[in-house]
Amino acid sequence: MKLIIHRGTHEIGGSCVELQAANTRILIDFGMPLVDEKREPFDSKVVLGKSIAQLKETKILPNIKGLYRDEPQGIDAILISHSHQDHYGLLDYANPGIPLYMSQGVKAMIEVSSIFIHNKPGKINAKVVKPWKSFKIGDFTITPYLVDHSGPDALAFLIEAEGKRIFYSGDFRAHGRKSILFESIIKKPPKDIDYLLLEGSMLGREGQLHKDENDVERRMKEILRETKNIVFLSCSSQNIDRIVSAYRACLQTGRTFVMDLYTAFILTNLSKVSKGIPQYNSDNIRIKFWKSHADSLSRAGYRDFLYAYNKRKIELLEINKKKEKMLMLIRDNSIFPLILKELSDVKGAKLIYSMYEKYLTEEFKAKCGKKGIEIEHVHTSGHAKPDDLKAFASALKTKMIIPIHTFVPNSYLSMFKNVKVLDDREIVDLNALVS
Repeated sequence: MKLIIHRGTHEIGGSCVELQAANTRILIDFGMPLVDEKREPFDSKVVLGKSIAQLKETKILPNIKGLYRDEPQGIDAILISHSHQDHYGLLDYANPGIPLYMSQGVKAMIEVSSIFIHNKPGKINAKVVKPWKSFKIGDFTITPYLVDHSGPDALAFLIEAEGKRIFYSGDFRAHGRKSILFESIIKKPPKDIDYLLLEGSMLGREGQLHKDENDVERRMKEILRETKNIVFLSCSSQNIDRIVSAYRACLQTGRTFVMDLYTAFILTNLSKVSKGIPQYNSDNIRIKFWKSHADSLSRAGYRDFLYAYNKRKIELLEINKKKEKMLMLIRDNSIFPLILKELSDVKGAKLIYSMYEKYLTEEFKAKCGKKGIEIEHVHTSGHAKPDDLKAFASALKTKMIIPIHTFVPNSYLSMFKNVKVLDDREIVDLNALVS
């Protein structure tokens, strides 16, 4: 069996792994980069209007024979671990005949995102898999494992072929609302793992201010109680744990959670996957309609949802009158200044910034500072801490660890035994590497 990590050996984001066994070739993830060659944030708009050949030339698309829509199909399947763009964001370029294997929640999230984002994967050839239920793709046997991550319904994969067992961790953590999944795999790990492809997003980063999702919820609740004005929340609508934390904090403090149509539609589409998440008609939830979101839903044929959401619609005039009772989800975009313009006095208001701190721009800080809005970073990562990575690797008792989804692969050498640091596009014979 051969392994080629096309991108991810020295980089977080843009994940793409190929495995070959006998007559079968599969990919695990096919993601958009998060950074460019200078390690500056990657602008996904640069792909618009570019041909596959042009994107290959700039190395945005990896050079994988048989993958793309402009050539005969040579890849038998693509496994998608979760619904973050850096793991599926290049699917639009793949040959549409290639089946995509993913969880029900991941499928729902990709379909929702396709309505609202500019780089759409189009109609996907999705085959829904169930956690812990094995299936075959040619010479491979694959068992998905549900993991705790900020992306809903995320999977790791156990992949078997030619007498070798590989475990692809995907993105995971041990401190979210589904931490029991991490505990379960530690207590009852898959056995006889030859290779562990282990993510290391948190390696090289400073420690977290908030240790887990419960701590995030606690601090949100304190802020809502302490602040005598509106509180804004900036977080990813796809971070369902964070949306739940915010909603629970609102319920416990008597605040109304004002979300947008995009967020409401995500929650609606995940209702069949997770019964416990709030919905548009739950207590203490109102919806602010923005034209771009409403137009996107209307064009996609979801007018019935607009009528349903209209029952919980809220306007800025009402928000302004009851500012001290509102938690409003916002984004760092052109709409935020318009919101601030319509609210009469936001001095002393607070903004809970609940994403990776390096996404917080100086321009956004300046907008808030000018209006007297204090920003507080309240966040916990979607990725495993170093100690949890050690516990995970120890439980699996793997023969060899291969770093992936990390900027610092050499740091694995001091943390673990039997580490093999690879380079992107290096072809590795897994039958020969570990006997």
